[in-house]
Amino acid sequence: MSSTIINERKNVLISIGALVFMFGLLLQKILQYVLNKPFLKLLNSAQQFAHGDTTARFDESTSDEFGFLSKFFNEALDSIVQQQREVYRALSRAKKSELALYKEKELAEVTLHSITDGVITTDSKAMINYMNPVAERLLGWRKDEVDGLFIADVVCLVDELSGHNIVNPLVQLLKQDNATQGNNKGDTALKQRKGELISIELSIAPMRNQENDVIGGVIVFQDVSEARRLTGQLSFQARHDALTGLFNRRVFETRLEEILEDAKENQHEHVLCYLDLDQFKVVNDTCGHIAGDELLRQLSVELSNSIRESDLLARLGGDEFGIILEICELEQAESIANTLRENIKNYRFVWDHRIFEVGVSIGVVAINKDSEKISDILSAADLACYAAKDSGRNRIHVYRPTDEDLAKRQDEMHCVAGINHALEDNLFVIYKQPLMSLSSVSDSTFHWEVLLRMKDDDGKLMPPADFISAAERYNLMPKIDRMVIRKTFSAMAKEHFYRDGYANRVVGINLSGDSVTNDSFLDYIKEQAEFYKISLQDVCLEITETVAISNLSKATSFIDELNELGCQFALDDFGSGLSSFGYLKHLKVDYLKIDGSFVKDMSRDKIDRAMVESINQVGHIMEMKTIAEWVEDESTLLLLKEMGVDYSQGYLTGKPIPLLEKMA
Repeated sequence: MSSTIINERKNVLISIGALVFMFGLLLQKILQYVLNKPFLKLLNSAQQFAHGDTTARFDESTSDEFGFLSKFFNEALDSIVQQQREVYRALSRAKKSELALYKEKELAEVTLHSITDGVITTDSKAMINYMNPVAERLLGWRKDEVDGLFIADVVCLVDELSGHNIVNPLVQLLKQDNATQGNNKGDTALKQRKGELISIELSIAPMRNQENDVIGGVIVFQDVSEARRLTGQLSFQARHDALTGLFNRRVFETRLEEILEDAKENQHEHVLCYLDLDQFKVVNDTCGHIAGDELLRQLSVELSNSIRESDLLARLGGDEFGIILEICELEQAESIANTLRENIKNYRFVWDHRIFEVGVSIGVVAINKDSEKISDILSAADLACYAAKDSGRNRIHVYRPTDEDLAKRQDEMHCVAGINHALEDNLFVIYKQPLMSLSSVSDSTFHWEVLLRMKDDDGKLMPPADFISAAERYNLMPKIDRMVIRKTFSAMAKEHFYRDGYANRVVGINLSGDSVTNDSFLDYIKEQAEFYKISLQDVCLEITETVAISNLSKATSFIDELNELGCQFALDDFGSGLSSFGYLKHLKVDYLKIDGSFVKDMSRDKIDRAMVESINQVGHIMEMKTIAEWVEDESTLLLLKEMGVDYSQGYLTGKPIPLLEKMA
């Protein structure tokens, strides 16, 4: 019984267990359907979204809690996707900006590497954060060596003229609240790492952010050593004489103006010395211009060593020099000038185994509160220098307003302006004066002499004595002689010198010493004769005795060459410089003109008469015809005829008439 009950209990328990198990399976199925399956769907959708499928969404078709959750999750996913898209777009823009910035940075770096200027950037405290290769080369530093260094410790600037250090302008700029860009084109030099200096020009500028705050600075500099060297060379050439290296005339006159202004304002006294070398032409003519140039260079050094440091020495042109003695009294200036004169006199110039001695004539002029214009000072110095030459050369002459000789010379200088004006405006008037034959033998040739006059500012005629000496002194005679030759030959071509009853003519033209010794003047005579188609046989060129003696070799060559073309010659003013008749044998002269100073008083003075007679005899012995000048009265004319003088010239036998007029 008990075993049966036990068996039944077992079966009941087994049945209950089976039912419970079956219920559990059923419950599992129910729960799986109700909870697990929707949850798995949620999990699957979440995994799809998590793996990048942004289109995956939760099932929100049910109206239960899972449907509500799915709807909520889907809205969240949509928001995430939208934000993700915006992030992607933002990232895309950022990437593009980053790429553009990279390209700009790369371009900027390439540009900074390529330009020829040195570029350095710093932070706001002037600490270096960038340096391009040009800056590396100019400074002698590498970029990795200077990163974080103070700009002033790397870029050291100095004043090129004084050598003093200059505060780095970028450091000063960054200290300012209102920093702006600037540049420096002065005499700035960069001291390289090894201590060498190079000339630079630099510019600086602040770097600012979007808020306009200064975040750093940039300095740009370039090597201008060659440009500054060329500029300095051009400046030097503009201020200095190319041959001697001394200051030139422009600098000299500029300084002279400053000195004159100082004399008037501060009552200081200064002195101007005007120097003209003596015997310099001898070196030039003997050894050539190369030797002359070397002499000028050597004498420039000698002069420089003979003056004070405060004095200014300049070459004014040719063999002329000027010295400005600053803050110097006249007495002290004379002592300095005398030292200069002695040093030059004692100097020996050696060239091609030949030794030359030169001298110097010095004009000294005081510059004080009473001095007028620069032109007056220079004119006075020039006059004083000429006075030193006239008194024997290698001398000193101090200008004083009361000096009569200098006053006369000053008048000559004023006359020079009038001569130049007359040459330019055709104010010279040519006259012709007839010569009368004193021989009883008939002569088929009529003789003339061309005379020159000049109109002054009032239109009045000036005799030669009023302007010839000035023209000779200031080398204007060659121009005047050329003008006379041209006008006379033109008149001869128009037959203005023929006279009734005479088949032939001879026209006498006076020549200066400068023309006779000028090689180109002989060619000019030939050219003009050919141009106007006249025969030189009708021309008689007159040179003075003084010119012939002082330039005997040149005069002989000049006469011989034109003689071959038929040109005749007369020796004018013979007797005025009588020293010897011997040189006459070397000159092929056709006429001997007896100086009028002997002729005019010969009827009353036995010595003058003897002089005229002796000159006439010597001339005839040497087969020259004689011409007596300044014949003013009948008694003189009769004496000349008795002596056998060939021609008479003077107011008694024929007054000068304008070139184009015919003789009555």
